[in-house]
Amino acid sequence: MSAPATGLFRSLRGYNYRLWVGGAFVSNVGTWVQRTAQDWLVLTVLTQHSAAAVGIVMALQFGPQFLLLPWTGFAADHLDQRKLLIATQTAMAVLALMLGVLTVSGLVELWHVYVFAFLFGSAAAFDAPVRQVFVAQLVGDADLANAVALNATSFNAARLIGPAISGLVIAAVGTGWAFLLNGVSFVAVLLSLTALRVRELHPHPRARRTAGSFSQGLRYVWSRRDLKAILVMLFLIGTFGLNFPIFISTMAVGVFHAEAGGYGLLSSIMAIGTVSGALLSAGRQRPGFAALLAGAGLFGVGCTLAAVAPGYWFFAAALVVIGVASLTFTNTTNTVMQLSTEPAMRGRVMALRIGVALGGTPIGAPIVGWVADHWGPRWALGVGAAAGFAAAIVAMVFIFGSRRARGGASEER
Repeated sequence: MSAPATGLFRSLRGYNYRLWVGGAFVSNVGTWVQRTAQDWLVLTVLTQHSAAAVGIVMALQFGPQFLLLPWTGFAADHLDQRKLLIATQTAMAVLALMLGVLTVSGLVELWHVYVFAFLFGSAAAFDAPVRQVFVAQLVGDADLANAVALNATSFNAARLIGPAISGLVIAAVGTGWAFLLNGVSFVAVLLSLTALRVRELHPHPRARRTAGSFSQGLRYVWSRRDLKAILVMLFLIGTFGLNFPIFISTMAVGVFHAEAGGYGLLSSIMAIGTVSGALLSAGRQRPGFAALLAGAGLFGVGCTLAAVAPGYWFFAAALVVIGVASLTFTNTTNTVMQLSTEPAMRGRVMALRIGVALGGTPIGAPIVGWVADHWGPRWALGVGAAAGFAAAIVAMVFIFGSRRARGGASEER
């Protein structure tokens, strides 16, 4: 057996993965263009700087990740993953174009954004778990950790570009054109999916279609102490910490009085940290709970620094710290949960991971938005800091408990 490939970009040696990453990068740029424009539209055009409204949009967009859990995990484990991705990406492209036309025509209202956020979130709920487990088909398990990290690098490199482009587009021609640009960007990933060399994929055994498929996945996770600990950490940080549209928009507009360009720049600066965190993850062969502990703790520190930032550029620097921490944490949860899960269960486990990480947004985003509206954006960031430190405590409890269990087992032997 040959030695496993090494190198920071080793997954790019495969044709299918190169093609996938190229198409995904273009689409991800469009996604960040739309996210930035959507938050700006709600905060400055459709409301009077209402952080609560931004929170409601986030809740509607990420709520389906939890509501549709019984079906999204089943789809990822049982259906043809490439064809399912083509369907979800097409649906999201159509929704982006429709919202763009509505906005450009001047007819858009707040409730329209709410409806499209829910529909977009429903399509993304089916897209996210299958997109994550499909990576294993592109590269195989040996390079999965590297491919997951490079995926995140691509996504966050797009984050470096997309918000800045969005700010320029909004200032030049208006918010609606940012949505249209996103709709067109999906063509790239759709072309890459249709051009893949199907014979070179690494298919895993498919799950058998049986009654109670979702409950079977729940029982599997419940029997695993490590997976339960990760899900608790994800719930804490995902619910109360990953509310960057609220944090960045309210600090930019309400504290530093920035225009659209300044707001977009902050999102791009944060991407410097997320790209750095993703590249650090790409260099690791198989991360574990020590990386989860470091990521959660650093996330708490970054949010604390952002909350007390005396000026725009100090806040921007704190966003870099938050970016490194959030990517270290989320990438590690992805890799650890995939590599420690049976291939036939991965779709359901990853759907549960995404559902817990993003499905708490309907709870956390309105709360964080309310805190920002009534107590100020700095206190909202304080909520994120508390979530990071609480997740770090969960990681420490698991690590010490595992060491104690191993010590007891050694004495028994």
